[in-house]
Amino acid sequence: MKTRALSIDALRGFAIIAMILSGQMILTYLPAWMAHAQVPPNSSFNPNIYGITWVDLVFPFFLFSMGTAFPFSLGSKLENGVNKWMLCRDSFFRGLQLVFFAIFFEHMRPFVISNPVDVVSSIISLGSFVLMFFMFSTDTLPFIKALKNPKLYSSIIKLAAFAIGFALLLAINFQGKENHDFDFYYSDIILIVLANMAFLASVIYIFTFKKPTYRLLVLPFIMAVFLASTNDGWVKQLYNFTPFAWAYKFYYLKYFFIVIPGTLAGEYIKEWAVAPENEVRENDNKAIVVGLISLLIIISNVYFLFVRELEMNLVVTLGLLILNYFILKSNTSEFGVFWKKLFSAGAYCLVLGLFLEAYEGGIRKDTSTYSYYFVTSGLAFFAILFFSVVCDYFKCIRATKFLVLTGQNPMMAYVSTAMVVMPIFTILTITNYFDVFNENAFTGSLRGFILTVLAVLITTFFSKKKIFWRT
Repeated sequence: MKTRALSIDALRGFAIIAMILSGQMILTYLPAWMAHAQVPPNSSFNPNIYGITWVDLVFPFFLFSMGTAFPFSLGSKLENGVNKWMLCRDSFFRGLQLVFFAIFFEHMRPFVISNPVDVVSSIISLGSFVLMFFMFSTDTLPFIKALKNPKLYSSIIKLAAFAIGFALLLAINFQGKENHDFDFYYSDIILIVLANMAFLASVIYIFTFKKPTYRLLVLPFIMAVFLASTNDGWVKQLYNFTPFAWAYKFYYLKYFFIVIPGTLAGEYIKEWAVAPENEVRENDNKAIVVGLISLLIIISNVYFLFVRELEMNLVVTLGLLILNYFILKSNTSEFGVFWKKLFSAGAYCLVLGLFLEAYEGGIRKDTSTYSYYFVTSGLAFFAILFFSVVCDYFKCIRATKFLVLTGQNPMMAYVSTAMVVMPIFTILTITNYFDVFNENAFTGSLRGFILTVLAVLITTFFSKKKIFWRT
């Protein structure tokens, strides 16, 4: 068996870093392609704007990478004979923990605790960050691993940390939001979606293990519910049903169209990873071309869809796909076989998404269209192919280490800016000088770059120490 497939971690790391960067830049003077397509700088949300930007790839790439991990996390347990219902139970509790994470993080940001932000709220936010180590990383903390019965103590400490966290939520008077009390509905929507996928997509994977066709057959039924829910009947009732609206809505299941294709990519990666280590590199130049074309497919689609040159985009995309097909066609090495699978699935999803582009007015992230699901899934396949060439084939480990280490600790990376960097800057009064970032496009971008780098440094530090946040 080969070493860990770094392409998955690299894609996840890229997605989370891009997510932080896009959220921390001052957009006032930046061009429209630096923001979500439907929310241009200095404008409100406009669903009549069609197209995508690089920012609109961030969340689907992260969802896709979640799907790629299922064959390793769940698939390996199923291969070892772990009971399916036990795995479903574990997935449920994993999703529940992510829901709590979404609620706790949203409440414990300094500007939610107090308005304006002060030293006390910053200290509470920092303390909450430390508390989350005991919620989500007890099994990786060195002092717990050194105990006689680490599993027992880990569980006790974990439960105590969640209890303290819930007590904090009830005790604090949140001055930075309209309702000053704790509110289940006040949560991070991205994390809520991830929680739904962590449970429901896991269940689908568990019961379609080694049956990818059955897994894909779920998608037409999800589509049918969305299409039929606009009319009265039991389908509409199913669509509207939710026992806890703050944790689950059928609406979130639209992201199955990204996560489930991601499981296919994960299975292709696992097939390559578990094969015996007998890889012979046939042609480095061809590998470079395959990787560059895959990257160019992503860039060209984002550009042409954004500027609405749809016919040109189709011609360029088909040309690049055909070129990549003929380069890969004669490659019979392990990497060649693996890359052809990624290419075929990615090409299918991408072209299907482009054929659907005109439906619902055009591709759009909000409210998301079917074209968006399939195009971004297709581009995610090519992103995995690109990172496979860079990380797994050429083993550019030093150059991509920051992506890999961040991708191995995404929960920590996601909250580091709001719960560590900004509170420390507030305590040190550095935020008093942040107006300088509002002057022009360069300083607006610089703010995002600085805060992102600091979040990555914090995350990679703990990743190097083998301390990971997990649910």
